Amino acid sequence: MNKKELTLGIDIGGTNSAFGFVDRNGECIAEASIPTLSENPAEDLFKRIKDKVDEIYKDLIKKDYKLLGIGIGAPNANYYKGTVELPPNLKWEIVNIVEISEKIFSLPTVITNDANAAAIGEMKFGAAKGMKDFIVITLGTGLGSGVVVNGELVYGADGFAGEIGHTIYDYNGRECGCGRRGCLETYASAPGIKRTVFELLANSNNPSELRKVSFEQLTAKMISDAALKGDKIALQAFDFTGKVLGLKLADSVAHLSPEAIILFGGLALAGDFIFAPTKKYMEENMLNIFKNKVKLIPSKLTKGNTAVLGAAALIWNELEKMK
Repeated sequence: MNKKELTLGIDIGGTNSAFGFVDRNGECIAEASIPTLSENPAEDLFKRIKDKVDEIYKDLIKKDYKLLGIGIGAPNANYYKGTVELPPNLKWEIVNIVEISEKIFSLPTVITNDANAAAIGEMKFGAAKGMKDFIVITLGTGLGSGVVVNGELVYGADGFAGEIGHTIYDYNGRECGCGRRGCLETYASAPGIKRTVFELLANSNNPSELRKVSFEQLTAKMISDAALKGDKIALQAFDFTGKVLGLKLADSVAHLSPEAIILFGGLALAGDFIFAPTKKYMEENMLNIFKNKVKLIPSKLTKGNTAVLGAAALIWNELEKMK
């Protein structure tokens, strides 16, 4: 009997690391997560993942499943070197994750950043099926991006291409975690829209239910919920966020001429509140030859943990290249 083939997708986060067994159709057969504990060496994390994976895999072997390889999504991951380099929220400095994984699992392993993994996931399992030229924008704690040209993820000369979140919107603008000012992600991200809300609250007397919420307590979902009730501050915050994002996406279209731009992540769950203004301002700022050609669509990675699916898609993609 032929074995049913699986890959293992691993999403390394600052607090928790999730992983799951994913088949060729993007179905997550089993998944789990453990604390990352990044104050400990990376090797410790992979030994603990291996223990949990072995525990789950015992049952999968009985059902004729076979594990072929491992895909990993991680912050500041370098596809070419197999390393994670000075990642935010992880205390690892520079570490070769692929080397560690292959030593512990004895399976082929590939790594990239979480936004690139999401882009491969969309191409294999989601909204970009059948597309060869598209951009995935992840709107979460920051703004990540994965760029696919002619069916291939763009890594650039050093493995770090596609940092759309760190293109500049305003040179004298908001301070960014990268040390510069005015980066796109300081405006178009969950923390970015929170900053916008508080600026609007400070500069207007409009009544808003958001006035009674502290900055630490405020979430993107609260802003979305307020917008649903017609809250003027919340609606203005989404409009401004869409304006900034749309303007910068129009620049990306001029560089890449994609078929579609896919919005992914927590802030994208606001639906039309973020999609409508982003599309409006993108079209307003678009070079004429690109107007009304580029689709702006939501992610379709919905079966299970999306970051795990993206990481699994990454290794499926690599295994197919090896054939």
